[in-house]
Amino acid sequence: MTDFKQLKVWQKAHDLTLAIYRTTSTFPKEELYGLTSQMRRCAVSIGSNIAEGRGRDGDPDFQRFIGIAIGSTAELEYQMLVSRDLGYLNPDQYQTLLASLSEVGRMLVALRSRIRATAS
Repeated sequence: MTDFKQLKVWQKAHDLTLAIYRTTSTFPKEELYGLTSQMRRCAVSIGSNIAEGRGRDGDPDFQRFIGIAIGSTAELEYQMLVSRDLGYLNPDQYQTLLASLSEVGRMLVALRSRIRATAS
């Protein structure tokens, strides 16, 4: 089994998860079971799916889990947009998180493409 922690995309996803946890800690308490929880679960899902896919048997499984991680990036992007529009994220926080999320998303798409290319 290859160590998922060596993957640059996992490292970036982990950093993003930590940033989401820190940022959502300032959200209103009434959002604890709403946006706070949802955003944290999405962020954790990205890194978790990279890790789980890497630990599976072969490229088809890894590719499937990368696809799930990509879906979680889209979900998190929307939740960040809602948080910004509700005033829970200021524009600078939003832009910083969005830049990190976009980078992770691009890296995941590139990784999935590389896996597909080696599988053919």
